[in-house]
Order: sequence, then C-alpha cells, then structure tokens
Amino acid sequence: MSKAVIIGTGLYAPGEPIDNATLKKLTGVEFDTERQEARIGIKKRHIARLSGLQESTADFAEKAARRALGAASVDPKDVGLFIVATDTPEYISPATSIVVQGRLQGGETNAKSFDVGASCASFVEALDAAARHIMTDASLRYAVVVGVYNMPAYIRDGDAFGWSIFADGAGAVVLERQEGGSSGYMDGAFVTDGTQWNFVGVYAGGTKLPVTHERLDSGEYGLQLLQRLPGDRNVKLWPPLVLRLLEKAGVPQSAVNHYLFTQINKSVIEQVMGVLGEPLEKTTMVMDRYGYTGSGCIPMALHEAIRAGRIKKGDLVVLVASGAGLAVGASLLRM
Repeated sequence: MSKAVIIGTGLYAPGEPIDNATLKKLTGVEFDTERQEARIGIKKRHIARLSGLQESTADFAEKAARRALGAASVDPKDVGLFIVATDTPEYISPATSIVVQGRLQGGETNAKSFDVGASCASFVEALDAAARHIMTDASLRYAVVVGVYNMPAYIRDGDAFGWSIFADGAGAVVLERQEGGSSGYMDGAFVTDGTQWNFVGVYAGGTKLPVTHERLDSGEYGLQLLQRLPGDRNVKLWPPLVLRLLEKAGVPQSAVNHYLFTQINKSVIEQVMGVLGEPLEKTTMVMDRYGYTGSGCIPMALHEAIRAGRIKKGDLVVLVASGAGLAVGASLLRM
C-alpha cells in the first residue's frame, strides 16, 4: 500500500525575536505581561512589520519550503503538488501556493497548486488533502505543504489583543510517496460549525464587505474580534476529537508517542493533556519563542520537536488544530 511519508521539515520566522516589553514600546499598547507569559505562554515572537522587513506571506512560505526541501534533499522541480495552508494569503487571488510554486520551480510545470483556507486549522486539513493525493496518484512522488501566518499585517494600531497574541511564521513539510513500510500518514478526523463564523476574523476585503473609504474610516477592517471566544472551547473539543481519530484509525491511545496542538494557549494545552491522562512530556509547546502563528504553528512545532529529538523516526504523532469559523482538525501519522 502506498504511504505519504514526511521526509523533511522547515521553519521560517522573520527578523529577530521581539519580547513583550519591546512589543509594548513598538506598538504603544498595554497588556498583562505576567499573565501573557505564565498562562498563555507567549514570551517572544517574530513580526516582519515591526522589524522593518518588507516580507509577507509568500516570502515566509517560500523560505520555509526551501528549508524543508533542503532537509529532504529534494529538487523543487521534482515536486508535483504544492499546498499553502493559510487564512492570511498573499493576495485574495491568485492563490499563494501558485506564487510559491512559481518561485520554487521558476515557471510552468505539471505541478498542481492550491490553497487551503480553514482558519488556523488549515495546515492539518491541507496535510490530510496532500497525503490522500499522494496515496491515490501513482504519478505523484513529492508534495510540499506549507502552513503560514501573517496576521500582524491585519492588526490595527492600538489593538492590544491582536498585538499581544499574533505573530508571523511558517512551517513546511515535504511528503514522499513510498511503498510499504510503517511510516506515513494514517488518518484524520474533523469538526466544522459554520454558524460560529462571527467571532474573530478578517471580514473586510471579500465580496461581502469590500474595502471602502467609509469602512476604513469607521475602523471596520483588518483583524476584528466581534465576540469573545469561549475560554474552554478547545478543552471541550480536542480530547473527544483525539479519541475519535484514534478509534477511527484502530489505534490505542497508549500507542501515541507525541501530541501537538494549536499553540495559542499554554494553560489550555496543559488542561487537555490532563483530560487525556497524558504527561506534558508527550507534547511540545513553542509559543514562548514564536507567539501564536495560526496555520503555521503546527508544522513549526513539529519541526522544533523533531530537531530537539522529542519526536523520532517511528513515533506515532497526533496533530490537533483549531480555527475560527469553526474548523477543527486532527491527524495521525507515523514518522
């Protein structure tokens, strides 16, 4: 049976790390630094906009992809599928994946390219799509999946919530079609509730709310928090989804070696691991170094966990991601 196996990972975050004290000086906002670091877990982050860098989503994605391809020793021209997972695209159209393909392959090829936009669950959904492409298309050998985030580009001046949480970054994986063996993508499980669309997002700029002078003048643009997100939502959502995924895949929970969750709140991840009855040693958190990088945080955490030796060849890994709207995804893979 054909498998989709991760053979390389890469990470990119723009500029030098910015700590909470420096962030306050640069943006002029105030927030509870002690709570930020102790409960949410964010101590530093990377933000191109505040670092004087003329970089955006496609730049982050390209650089993470190049690093993943280098780690996998794969020529970009041999890649047959590019998926960029993000809700902060380079443009509304064309797709960011097409821009990245052009940069990596230098022109027209027979590759397929498309974006996945499921808010911050985008990478897990894109990984599932890429793996199924590889497993069912014998002509496809390599795929690149990039999770990337550039939400600070949408943060309005004076938004303490936005500046204190969101950051820039990208993580990428290279998948290879392999025959036999035990490594590879195993299964996914998902939750969607589109009735929850009006909590947080970037609402202006699409066809429903085009950007106008009036909308700009009234402050109805960029990142908008329309309603406070329930603080216990992920604590309620993630454990049942993990158990459903494992049941679907026919894998006992005791076999799982490592868990990676959306890196938005340290205390929530600690609570979820407690509900699952798992020790914190079986998860990796990177929000202390990178802030919250949305669609980029899962592949960034995966890269860091592999680099630190916390995830090894043959390990069974569960990835869980939540996105506004509501979209939640979980994936099971053997490294």
